[in-house]
Amino acid sequence: MATATRHYTPAEAAALSGLAVKAVHNAIDKRIVETDARPSPKRARRSLSVEDVLRLKLWYEVGPILSQERRQRLFAEIEQHPTAKRVKADALVIVDVEEARKQIAERVRALEAAETVVVKSRAILGGEPVFKDTRIPVRLIAAMLEDGASETEILDGYPKLEPRHLALARIWTAAHPRRGRPKTLADRSAKVRSVSRAPLKADSGTTRSRRGAA
Repeated sequence: MATATRHYTPAEAAALSGLAVKAVHNAIDKRIVETDARPSPKRARRSLSVEDVLRLKLWYEVGPILSQERRQRLFAEIEQHPTAKRVKADALVIVDVEEARKQIAERVRALEAAETVVVKSRAILGGEPVFKDTRIPVRLIAAMLEDGASETEILDGYPKLEPRHLALARIWTAAHPRRGRPKTLADRSAKVRSVSRAPLKADSGTTRSRRGAA
């Protein structure tokens, strides 16, 4: 792959492999994949190569049919035959490594494309990530898709967006999850227009009893 030299954060690796971030961290903790600890002023950063992403993807996808020992043998075979399209896991299981690499490569290209159209500036919505040349929050679009909004509805509501922006919003948000507590609708630039309060109606029986007591 052309981007083989790039390393990814656990969140990015999760977006590329289709796994949950928790599963990626679990794999790192169990040393299913080895990571580079890159020191920073605050903490060491876990870093994974594209080959690590492939290993993660295959580890969990063949898990239901292969034991841990057989999976390890599979990875040894892949390392010995890095250009092989299909690798024999055992006498009965053949893994389509080429297809797995193809899926990851497509996601890598999508993530790279997303990173070119998503920008952040304190002058725009206080630094909230938006699509380039717009004030449309990327996470808002991803949240709308997650909540069931159709692509047609979103594109009608945001004429500056194209269909590709919606796909890019999904993978960018997956690769860059928000830290801290989830934001409210107001935080996402979705405002509650009005709140109405109605007095509770007293139970008719209770009303009669009160009148009788009076």
